[in-house]
Amino acid sequence: MDSVADAADRRPLRLFFVPYFASGHLIPLVDIARFLAVRGVDSTILATPCNAALVRATVDAAAAAGLWIQLLEYPFPSAESGLPPGVENISALPPSECHKIDYAIPFTRPTLEHLLGLHRPDAIVADAHFPWTIDIARKLGIPRITFGAVGLLAYCVSQNVLENRPFKDVARDDERIPIQDLPHPLLLARSELPVYLVQDTVFGSLIKEASEDYKASLGLIINSFAEFEGIYLDYFRRVFEIKPWFVGPISLNDSESRSFGVRGGGADPSAVGNRARCLSWLSEQKPSSVVYACFGSWSQFTGEQLGEMALGLEASGHPFLWVVREADGTEWMPHGFEQRVKGRGLVLWGWAPQVELLSHAAIGAFVTHCGWNSILEGVSSGLPMVTWPIGTEQFINEKLVVERFRVGVQVSDKIRSATDPNQTIVMAAELAKAIGSIMDAGETAEGMRRRSRELAEKARAAVAKGGSSDKGLNDLIEDIYVWHDNKKSAAGEAVDI
Repeated sequence: MDSVADAADRRPLRLFFVPYFASGHLIPLVDIARFLAVRGVDSTILATPCNAALVRATVDAAAAAGLWIQLLEYPFPSAESGLPPGVENISALPPSECHKIDYAIPFTRPTLEHLLGLHRPDAIVADAHFPWTIDIARKLGIPRITFGAVGLLAYCVSQNVLENRPFKDVARDDERIPIQDLPHPLLLARSELPVYLVQDTVFGSLIKEASEDYKASLGLIINSFAEFEGIYLDYFRRVFEIKPWFVGPISLNDSESRSFGVRGGGADPSAVGNRARCLSWLSEQKPSSVVYACFGSWSQFTGEQLGEMALGLEASGHPFLWVVREADGTEWMPHGFEQRVKGRGLVLWGWAPQVELLSHAAIGAFVTHCGWNSILEGVSSGLPMVTWPIGTEQFINEKLVVERFRVGVQVSDKIRSATDPNQTIVMAAELAKAIGSIMDAGETAEGMRRRSRELAEKARAAVAKGGSSDKGLNDLIEDIYVWHDNKKSAAGEAVDI
């Protein structure tokens, strides 16, 4: 069998990528398209106008550097899905209305089917939110590859809960019970499960549909690495019956390309200003002294919780850089807070270049909502984490950080809710204590910092030439070639792809 490196006589693959309408899905899939283009793949990303705008600077920079990569825009079905014009990403909606984005997905099918049929790529790489792309791929006679925006453990736990229903006889939502059959003990409460596993939701229906379509896919692309989640491979293959390719951490690949300044919106004038302000302030801080706190693009807290967060960062006694959503305003801010922390704390509204900030020498800890991209970015930076999950699969991700690798601490011992993150308020003293357990002196904190650095070394080795994720990208390309070779051989055709 020819390898990618020996396949100079093969024409470049043309892959079309279909990302979901969420920044946490869109940005890593665009990055994967870019890194495949570095390997000679002709990559086209299908995106609606507002989502295309979020990644255009990244794609344009890659194309200007000589890579075969482009954006192909298609209209968002605003009228059909009942969303106002310009609302095309879950970050533009409160969590209680994010399901409306999922309602839009079926209305994109005719347009995507037309575009894919018109261009006839060699394969479709589609987000798991678009399970019916398997039907389009079958009609075109090409493989469909699924992109998973969460980690392998989250896939395994979700499928386990769907199939085994371990909570069916559990009376209390806050009672943690063991999830059976996994490679190591894992306790979860019903309240900590993603909403689509405990309630009827549009996405839940998609998940059930997708679980069968996974098996018809060529495989699943995972933004993770074998040294982090390889322990779940056997379970995953047994349950899903498909091949996964580890290709991450994507953020490490991205930092190698030195393009994180534009990744995810950094070319916007206000974002450029935010970046300059952060870097200027950090340059005045001591090494490993700053606590970086950020909760993703659509996390929403009540004013009461934001106020406690502010007081907790202040009470920790450490310098901090805190990213707050512009939509949250300032009414919640404790009286005199900004004056008391002036020079020691920087509150930043809007976008921040997270990958770049986490790699800055001044940052010593990361307070995170445990979104999958943030988990990997924290791991890659070698930083210990204060974990504050608030929804989706984030309580599952927390288990990797706190229990499996012991590179983080929970912000609170309270059992909280993934469906209502503000149901239980995390008090200022709890946040200050968690930060102190990482940032203060002592054998426990030093052990956590040491393990964080060791895990980061493994992450860097995974994406380095010859590493497990470098091999994963090469294997993905080769598997697509082999799929076409086998198809043509079975049909008695000349193999010339």
